[in-house]
Amino acid sequence: MLSTKIVIVIFDITSLFTFVMNKFLKLSFIAVSVIVLGGCGMRGGPEGDVIGAQDRPEFNPQEVPYGMVPCPGGTFHMGQTDQDIAATMSNLNKQVTIRGFYMDETEITNNEYREFMNAIREDSLDILGEEYVMTRLYPDTTVWMRDFTYSMGDPMMQYYYTHPAFDNYPVVGVDWNAARYFSDWRTKRKNAFLVEDGQAAMPDFRLPSEAEWEYAARGGRDMVTYPWGGPYLRNAKGCMLANFKPGRGDYYSDGYSYTGPVGQYFPNDFGLYDMAGNVSEWCADAYYDAAVPVVWDLNPVYNNDNEPRKVVRGGSWKDVAYFLETGTRNFEFEDSARSYIGFRNSMIMLGDRQRSR
Repeated sequence: MLSTKIVIVIFDITSLFTFVMNKFLKLSFIAVSVIVLGGCGMRGGPEGDVIGAQDRPEFNPQEVPYGMVPCPGGTFHMGQTDQDIAATMSNLNKQVTIRGFYMDETEITNNEYREFMNAIREDSLDILGEEYVMTRLYPDTTVWMRDFTYSMGDPMMQYYYTHPAFDNYPVVGVDWNAARYFSDWRTKRKNAFLVEDGQAAMPDFRLPSEAEWEYAARGGRDMVTYPWGGPYLRNAKGCMLANFKPGRGDYYSDGYSYTGPVGQYFPNDFGLYDMAGNVSEWCADAYYDAAVPVVWDLNPVYNNDNEPRKVVRGGSWKDVAYFLETGTRNFEFEDSARSYIGFRNSMIMLGDRQRSR
């Protein structure tokens, strides 16, 4: 009887030992599996929950880039808002939607472009070559003489880009390709600082699309003739609202014979200066007479690398009022620099900023 009990006890101890070992081995296998699978890219928190990839760059809510203003997304009627005097039929009305973006408060100035040129000559002259830098990127100052027959443009050619008196004037003599090169340089310069500081890179600085430009020029006012609203070119005090050519042979009634310093006239409702007059501005789009019905109605842009004509908007110091209208389209060849064409940058907004109500 006693022997039987000893056998039973030994059997129970053996069963218990086997049970414990099985549990131990099973738990060990699970632990090893978690480690192995985790090493293969499975994401999981302490409890096996999906918590997202770790060690991501820091990104705070997107701040307004220096020198830019926010243009909240919205819907507007793109196209002519007054008589199509030239009968171009190139900008018929079309309702489109634009996502939020940022745009330079003013046109790029001589001194801002000089910072770019100094950096290129210091860092990239050996790579690009002096001839390329001086003929393709450096502002063509001869435009002040070439653009106008029998006009004494010599003083402007000599001083406009080089003299400190014109530092805050919009840069001109820069073609479409050079404007894009500036935009790329500006992006790399800013992001090199951010990445070194452990922050996420910002979106690219770039030329605005034609639709973005027109939307920004209207400043939230749909179907207006000029960026400031109604059809008049003077305010209630009789002061001109832009730098343009008010009448035949009259360049000075607005205060400036040629270009003027940026930001001298009232901004529109988005806070943007000189969206009409001073200098016309390059856009990213290729020019096409029938672009309006072709492009999509959400963030439209007409890309065509085979089309050398690029969109120019806004009118300039030498233009009559028709070219200042928000719905007037114009173009220039991408490799042509002019004394009346400059540019400004835009940047997409990561997450639409809602319009204040």
